[in-house]
Amino acid sequence: MSDATQLARLHIAGRELQLDLAHPHSLAIEQHFDGRQPRWFGAPPARSEALHSGAFSGRVTAGASCNCSTLQLTPHCDGTHTECVGHLTAEPLDALRVVPAGLLPALLISITPQRATDSGEGSDPAPLPNDALITRAALLAAWPASLPFAPRALLIRTLPNDARKHWRDYAQQPAGYLSREAAQLLVERGIEHLVLDVPSADRAEDQGRLCAHRIFFGLPSGSTRLADARRAQCTITELTFIDNAIADGVWLLALQVPALGGDALPSRPLLYAVRT
Repeated sequence: MSDATQLARLHIAGRELQLDLAHPHSLAIEQHFDGRQPRWFGAPPARSEALHSGAFSGRVTAGASCNCSTLQLTPHCDGTHTECVGHLTAEPLDALRVVPAGLLPALLISITPQRATDSGEGSDPAPLPNDALITRAALLAAWPASLPFAPRALLIRTLPNDARKHWRDYAQQPAGYLSREAAQLLVERGIEHLVLDVPSADRAEDQGRLCAHRIFFGLPSGSTRLADARRAQCTITELTFIDNAIADGVWLLALQVPALGGDALPSRPLLYAVRT
C-alpha cells in the first residue's frame, strides 16, 4: 500500500482488484439531535439531553467542567441502522455478532419503485393499490449482465433521489418496499447483506407479517425461533442515503456498528471504490 495514494490490492474470485482506502463514501444519515431527522413508525425523535447528577449540569455552557450527554434513540426508526434476524425472534441475537468484519464485494443499483397494481408482483398481505414496490423485474433490469465478482451485498437506491431523504417523515410520504418476488431474487443470487435507502424492507402496517424480512432471513412464516432461520448470517441495513454522485456498479462495502447489544444498531456503511 502506498501512503500517497492509499491504494490497496486484494484478490476476489481469482481477480486482483485495487481499492482506494482514503476516500470512502459514507451512506449513513448523520444524526443531528437538535435538527431535522427522518421519522418512521411513529417513533419519537432521537434526543440528546445533558446529564444531571447532583450539582453537575452536563453542559459547559451551563457552567459544567465538561459536556456529558444522555442519548435516546430508536435505531429501527430514526436513522441509518443495521439489523439481524433477532428483529423477528423470541431468542435475542445481537446485530454486532452478525455484522461481518472487513470488506464485502458489493453491487449498487438504482431502481424506480412501481405502483403495486402495475407491477404484477405482491407481498403478504397483498399490497394496497397505490403502494410502491421494489420489484424483482426492476432489480433484474438494473442488474449488470456481467460482474467481476459475485456480490455478497446489494445496495438499492430508489428513485427519485434527493437530500430530503435526510429528514423525510415516512408517515406522511410512504416509501417503497420489497415485493415477495424481489426478496426471493436476493436469496437466489446469494445476497447476504442488503442495504436500502427506505425505512424498511416491508410495509409499515403489514399485520406483523414482515414478508420480505422473513424470506431474506430464511425464517418461515409465523416462526419466532432463531433455530428456524436458515440465513441467520444475513443483515439488512435501512434508512441510508446514497448520493447521486455515487455511480451504480461494483464496490466494496464495510458495515460499521458500535459495540452495543440489540437486534438493530445505528450504523455507518462505507463504500470503497474498486478498480478491476
